[in-house]
Amino acid sequence: MKKKIFTLKELSKLTDSSLIGDPQYCITNVADLESSGPEDASFLSNPQYEKAMQASKAGVIFMAENVVITEGRNFLITENPSRAFQITLEAFLGNNLNQISGFSGIHPTAVIHETAKFGKNVVVGPHAVIDQDVTVGDNTIISSGCYVGLGSSIGSDCLLHPKVIIRERCQIGNRVILQPGAVLGSCGFGFTTDKQGRHTKLNQVGIVVIEDDVEIGANTTIDRSRFKATIIGRGSKIDNLVQIAHGVIIGQNNIIVAQTGIAGSAKTGNYVVIGGQVAVAGHISISDKVMIAARSGVSKSIMEPGKYGGLPAIPLHKHQRNTVFQRNIETYIDHIKELQNQIKELQEKLLKKNS
Repeated sequence: MKKKIFTLKELSKLTDSSLIGDPQYCITNVADLESSGPEDASFLSNPQYEKAMQASKAGVIFMAENVVITEGRNFLITENPSRAFQITLEAFLGNNLNQISGFSGIHPTAVIHETAKFGKNVVVGPHAVIDQDVTVGDNTIISSGCYVGLGSSIGSDCLLHPKVIIRERCQIGNRVILQPGAVLGSCGFGFTTDKQGRHTKLNQVGIVVIEDDVEIGANTTIDRSRFKATIIGRGSKIDNLVQIAHGVIIGQNNIIVAQTGIAGSAKTGNYVVIGGQVAVAGHISISDKVMIAARSGVSKSIMEPGKYGGLPAIPLHKHQRNTVFQRNIETYIDHIKELQNQIKELQEKLLKKNS
């Protein structure tokens, strides 16, 4: 395969970046700041890596306007260095970018019910199982070992990585990406308990609805609702190892980071960002444009946009202030003891004076 070469003038045009340096300088690859060489493009998007940028041997570095440049080096200035770098990466990868398997079409080992209906250019990998009355849209890829349950529907241009499980009657929109091991439509955790303390399973007969342009991470589980629908709103991105319980409604363009757990019937608005290892209680609501810091616990509804953190979650500036107080608690205790001793001494002097 012929090695791809881009001049900085070409990369500047491709990424809509402003060039500082030699327009005819050639780049043949991409790399991170530490490992890049004179023929590599790299990028700086986080200020904490400015020292690494100064030491980098990269042929060109994508970065924002507010970063101090080094004379005699090549830079591509852009509002979003990470995005510009991604465009460059995709330009080098070309046709190999979206290839995830050497298999094409319907693999002979796939088990497909006779009632399943496929659109154009559908790929079904080895040992996948497609159950009764499943519908699959155009250009969707179902990788090896996936299971799509009875009556489920998958839209167009979707990508199911290996070992994805979609249980019965679930509805998947267009351009949805499901990473390996994701499980959609598992039973919600619901039981009734009798007087003897014995638990009887509540049958969960609802579904999971995944709207367009959603991505769901590896080994994330989204439970079917008890009788309606668990819904993941359009454009939302969910990380690995997230648990979303039955009846939850996730709004549009949410970001939910790894190891977060959202209990049953909770509801988030649009443009919500939830950090890693956050716990969200059931039957509460979170407003639009809320950001929740990692390892927080949301025990009550949040009705105002803004940043929150802590356990229980409170406005972030209050949580940060409380954290400072907790960090200095030994000093405060020492001061209190000192004041107690001073008060005791004053009381003793007053007693002597009055006696």
